Amino acid sequence: MIELLVYAPGLRTGDKQMHLSHQMDMLAARYKVDVAHEMVYFEIEDPDKITLRQVNDLFENIGLQPRFVGQIPDEMKRGDVTDRLTR
Repeated sequence: MIELLVYAPGLRTGDKQMHLSHQMDMLAARYKVDVAHEMVYFEIEDPDKITLRQVNDLFENIGLQPRFVGQIPDEMKRGDVTDRLTR
């Protein structure tokens, strides 16, 4: 199981919580929402079924810019993240 914490500024405004609930139906994960702090806590049983891009898109689809708190698990990065090129 993987745990992921996301800060979603603006989550408590308007009907963002309702839209988040509808978007969450598309992910294979459990979640808890702390509206007062605009945080979403994810528990992901099978990290092979969810990518970081999917989680990011979920928030962007409802007009929020997610900020991932802490270290992002390597299992979630597969194929979604490009490496920075240095000289």
